[in-house]
Amino acid sequence: MTTRTRTSATSRAEQRALLKLSPFELKDKLISLAAESSRESAVQMLNAGRGNPNWICTTPREAFATLLSFGVEESQRGLRLPDLGRMPEKEGIAQRFTAFLATNTTAPGAKLLRAALDYGVKGLNFDADTFIFELTEGVIGCMYPVPDRMASCTERIVHEFLAREMCAGRPPAGRFDLFAVEGGTAAMCYIFDSLMLNHLLHRGDTVALGVPTFTPYIEIPHFDRYAFKVVNLDAGKELRADGSHSWQYADAEIDKLADKRVKAFFLVNPSNPPSYAMRASSMKRLVKLVKNERPDLIVITDDVYGTFVPGFRSLIAELPHNTIGVYSYSKHFGCTGWRLGVVAIHQNNIFDKLLAKLPAKDRALLDRRYSSITLTPEKLKFIDRMVADSRQVALNHTAGLSLPQQIQMALFSLFALLDTEDSYKSLCALIVRRRFKALFDGLGLTPPVDENRASYYAELDLMVWAEQLYGRAFVDFLRKNYECTDILFRLAEQSGVVLMPGGGFGGPEWSVRVSLANLPEDTYPKIGEMLREAAEGYVQEWKAATEAKRK
Repeated sequence: MTTRTRTSATSRAEQRALLKLSPFELKDKLISLAAESSRESAVQMLNAGRGNPNWICTTPREAFATLLSFGVEESQRGLRLPDLGRMPEKEGIAQRFTAFLATNTTAPGAKLLRAALDYGVKGLNFDADTFIFELTEGVIGCMYPVPDRMASCTERIVHEFLAREMCAGRPPAGRFDLFAVEGGTAAMCYIFDSLMLNHLLHRGDTVALGVPTFTPYIEIPHFDRYAFKVVNLDAGKELRADGSHSWQYADAEIDKLADKRVKAFFLVNPSNPPSYAMRASSMKRLVKLVKNERPDLIVITDDVYGTFVPGFRSLIAELPHNTIGVYSYSKHFGCTGWRLGVVAIHQNNIFDKLLAKLPAKDRALLDRRYSSITLTPEKLKFIDRMVADSRQVALNHTAGLSLPQQIQMALFSLFALLDTEDSYKSLCALIVRRRFKALFDGLGLTPPVDENRASYYAELDLMVWAEQLYGRAFVDFLRKNYECTDILFRLAEQSGVVLMPGGGFGGPEWSVRVSLANLPEDTYPKIGEMLREAAEGYVQEWKAATEAKRK
């Protein structure tokens, strides 16, 4: 292999200026450079900067299409008018649905729909007509969401899905209230807003953030509306014996949460971009700390990558009373465009208790805020306040995720629940693990075995590699002569490869994020080779500069 030694065409000053942007905005600049490189040479642009998976779960989508056909057929029952239907009727709808499936035995997704009806009636004790009416009315989208927080049968189904996938099949006692939202993105916005609006957090409060993490969790706290003081729990500090990052929180990092000035802890678990679930010993330490020292601590956990770690167990399972859980269907089911997410809060939680303990002045303000939607605003649960806040309270009567979206969410959940062998889940995990191995094969490295790794992304720290192989002098050379993003520009300009800066996610400054979700497996050895080649280019420059000094 011939190593390239050309420097980046993007000046250091421009690179430094671009560092001020979010990594997702910087990515657009890299994409344009990579596209230009592809046009001017034979290299193929390989955009490993986005986390959108390049696979989709098909069967629940097929079931949605067949269910929609039934819904339209129901709306036209007894009518002979073109282009016009009416709302479906509940009475006898389950029997008509059964007959429809019997007539359409080979329709796409029909098998899942038959199993779903059986599971709902026998497994969850649904009234058959109530269940099928909810699915039918929902799929044709003829009504506002009622209840506005989440359709009743759908909430039960999603609750079972979360109990299985986020709680490893061992949910805590009691139940969670769920709020269906427009993906994890909306969940983040609603949670931040409602915590502030309900005086559970205040402008200027101290919050803790598990880093590296998804960049909006880094950026939002610094907006003037919040102006939070941020304490980082850094998973980049602990190193393994071989010098690589474990991407786990050392005990000293967890113990920062004992500080009573810290009002809330925001966590992405498994992490983004390291893609590691919090290890069991750290989870136990955190649980013990909260129960013994910080029973008032607010915890927000974003668990979108949980299904990629076998036996994953979320903080909603371990600390249900303190934790707001966020789950998005986007990655596991390949449905980012559907915008499907859910917020989970246990019915026995500290949020409602903290509301009751607010100063009388604050309670009076909140009573006025919610007085138009309930005669007893003081009893309104925090999660229901979140629903109202999401529509400025005044539009609470039209709140809620659209019913067709909720029905697709229910079908995804039912598909997973009925897949008792975890065939689809195992396949998804295998896809990203094979790509992870392919990347490291290209790098010429052997990653350590780690049961906590989700493998959805890889975060690679150039400085760990530099110091291990070439020592402190080489590290000093890199810091003195280059911006930490220089390797990203070289890759884009010279190889057509787009990666993202790990430092923008709160990770090590000289690290890069590689998405293992959105490209074919055979591209990852190439990315690994090109990344290694670009890194070795710095070594040649350093050696040449060192030799020139000697002369």
